[in-house]
Parts: sequence; C-alpha cells; structure tokens
Amino acid sequence: MVTATSQDVKISVETIYQDDYSNPANDQFMFAYRIEIENLSDYTIQLKRRKWFIFDANGHNRVVEGEGVIGLQPIIEPGNSHAYVSGCQLGSEIGSMKGHYYMSRVLVDAEFTVDIPEFQLIVPYKLN
Repeated sequence: MVTATSQDVKISVETIYQDDYSNPANDQFMFAYRIEIENLSDYTIQLKRRKWFIFDANGHNRVVEGEGVIGLQPIIEPGNSHAYVSGCQLGSEIGSMKGHYYMSRVLVDAEFTVDIPEFQLIVPYKLN
C-alpha cells in the first residue's frame, strides 16, 4: 500500500492485477486500484475533480481528467473517509499512476489540491 498526506488529506492506494480481464497476447494488462481518502482536517471537504498521469513501460503516457471519482463528488466530514475502486488498462506489464484531487472546503468554498502519490502497476510474474 502506498500512502501520502497533503493538505491534511491522507490518500492510501492498493493495487491488484486483473488477470481475468487482461489479454497479454494483445498487450492489454488490466489493473484495479482501491483508493481511500481520509479527511484529517477540521473542515468538511468535497472532492470536485481529478487529474491522473498514467505511464507504461512502452513510453506511452497519458493524462486523464474529469469531475469527481467514479461519477461521485464525495463530501467528507472531518475524521471520516471515502473509498472507491477503479481501474486502468496498460499496454505493458509495468506502469505507474499519480495525480491530483481538486478539493474544496465546503463552508468557505476554498479550493485546494491534494497529491495522489505515485503507485506502481506491475504484473505479479514480473516481480519474481
């Protein structure tokens, strides 16, 4: 698990290779990731947008941006957390992701950015 805290928001990421949804013969490697966003601040916050930087071992880099996460813009009270699962397909057996969440403090509508720590996406047999 990869964990980082910025702006009093803790981000934890776990990844798993999705063998059943991958097709190595066609260079399609599917990964799932679970992210937990924990509000360590004294303010109620809302996740508004996300921006991902996705890299694979073939040198293909892409940027994915959009509102919320999996169709939600969760509001997270102080001391609470929000978790979700999503996925990423790579064209190689090794890659990584990192990014940012664009958040706001609900009562004062003050916007801020939270870093999503870089995490590795690696097919298990490459670790041996």
